[in-house]
Amino acid sequence: MSIAQPNVLVVEDEAAQREILAYNLEAEGFRVRIAGDGEEAMTMVSEETPDIVVLDWMMPNVSGIEVCRRLRARSETKSVPIIMLSARSEEFDRVRGLETGADDYVVKPYSVVELMARIRTQLRRTRPATQGEVLVFEDITLDSETHRVQRDGKPVKLGPTEFRLLTTLMEKPGRVFSREQLLDRVWGRDIYVDTRTVDVHVGRLRKALCVHGGEDPVRTVRGAGYALG
Repeated sequence: MSIAQPNVLVVEDEAAQREILAYNLEAEGFRVRIAGDGEEAMTMVSEETPDIVVLDWMMPNVSGIEVCRRLRARSETKSVPIIMLSARSEEFDRVRGLETGADDYVVKPYSVVELMARIRTQLRRTRPATQGEVLVFEDITLDSETHRVQRDGKPVKLGPTEFRLLTTLMEKPGRVFSREQLLDRVWGRDIYVDTRTVDVHVGRLRKALCVHGGEDPVRTVRGAGYALG
């Protein structure tokens, strides 16, 4: 299934944060553009309208709040989802951000995995066709929108981590993913998780997929990692 990659504009003045966000978004299959300040962001928006904006509040010169106001004032971007990132955790600040026009408000420090989920949630609202993909491998079906998995027509119950793991493997059947690659894609680059944790979750995934019988579809490649089929 060929689907246009959602275009995400990241507006963040901290270089390290920009890199982490860009890396994880690209790993999730998004097309990413980066702006280091509010003026650059508005220039980039005028060149190409993004599908979603991830916007830092605290920036020099033009703040995230002002960028949010400007985006909402333009007819081309008035309905583009905006997720605001901020170290401000008080209720007053959250309300101000949302009332200015942000669709979601995420407090720093945040979980990259959670932020990815929030981005997908906002895109489902505005670009449902990009998020309703159904992946199929042999007798396994995965619906990315409803988060339902079936094998041979029978429901398979998976936890959130196992679901992301299966999604990654089903997107590229036959490809061998190293433990480090799976950690990056499933847990996020900035989160420290021991590589043995991958083995534990692969074990859970295998058990869930074989609960109604059938062969184990997950292949262990000694010294390399895991693959589907």
